Amino acid sequence: MTKKIKLDIISDVVCPWCIVGFNHLNAAIEELGLQDNVDIVWQPFELNPDMPSEGEELRAHVARKYGSSKEDSDRARANITKAGVNYGFEFNYFDGMKIVNTFDAHILLDYAHSVGKQMDLKMRLFSAFFTEKKDVSKQEVLLEEAGAVGISREKAIAALNNEEIKQKVRTLEAQWQQLGVSGVPTVVFDRTSALTGAQPQENFKQVLQELAQQHGF
Repeated sequence: MTKKIKLDIISDVVCPWCIVGFNHLNAAIEELGLQDNVDIVWQPFELNPDMPSEGEELRAHVARKYGSSKEDSDRARANITKAGVNYGFEFNYFDGMKIVNTFDAHILLDYAHSVGKQMDLKMRLFSAFFTEKKDVSKQEVLLEEAGAVGISREKAIAALNNEEIKQKVRTLEAQWQQLGVSGVPTVVFDRTSALTGAQPQENFKQVLQELAQQHGF
């Protein structure tokens, strides 16, 4: 049996370009008919690991972190929204929107991987945050979204309180940073090469075509 192409996607659930980039990647996978020949694992990355539990108003956050003016922020939101629509994802930015802490979300995503639900939960969390205006730092929200993809409340609570999973997530985050990942999304192909940023569908397609040939697909 031919080995699948391994795709590690390092991302955060509050990173808009992460869902845009994934949709470009996914479209390239579908265009090439490689759906059954790739193994996708979402890897943890916190854009703001020190974000307090109350979060930070998004405009204030981008002004503080990137020096963005309100005009810059509006332009960026419009660009992101348009990029989302092109591939069927709805961004629903609103006044007062907050950027939030995502550590618990990554804990749950790690657990979801172990039960074959990681992709479902990742997509659910992107939609919850960007489309449905939900605070994905809140455990109650995370439990609801886990339930929506078929993870029981009891199992989700146990995962969120599991010190082993917490340590694993911290270790994975540190490992990717040590390997030079400083921005997301970053897609790592077969642990040998990588593309960073929401690359166009065509760029992903080129890399996947080369890998498909190497794998003999």
